[in-house]
Amino acid sequence: MTSTAKAQLEAAGIDVSGALSRFMGNESLLERFLKKFLTDENYSHLQEALSGNDLNGAITAAHTLKGLCGNLSMTDLFELFSRQVALFRNDDLAGGTAMMEEISQAYEKTVEAITAALL
Repeated sequence: MTSTAKAQLEAAGIDVSGALSRFMGNESLLERFLKKFLTDENYSHLQEALSGNDLNGAITAAHTLKGLCGNLSMTDLFELFSRQVALFRNDDLAGGTAMMEEISQAYEKTVEAITAALL
């Protein structure tokens, strides 16, 4: 991974060093998992659940995204999804839904950085 790619990823809130330590220093494995994140469907599942006022679906999708972001050291998204899951678990669908503007911005920033850095 080039230093430019690392800088792009870090600017989007991805702790590349932390992720690499999780992946035992294997940059190609990390790159493969970051690319796989781009095709993960849980973000669209979250949006669908919220559109249908489906609290259980929203919890499932947001919790899965929280785990993915944690494993990939996407610190900004991890924090946002952690807060959202907590709201959903407290039956605050409206509060979790209200976070979607901020989450969407961070998610798009992350997707754009991965695309620019690795594709």
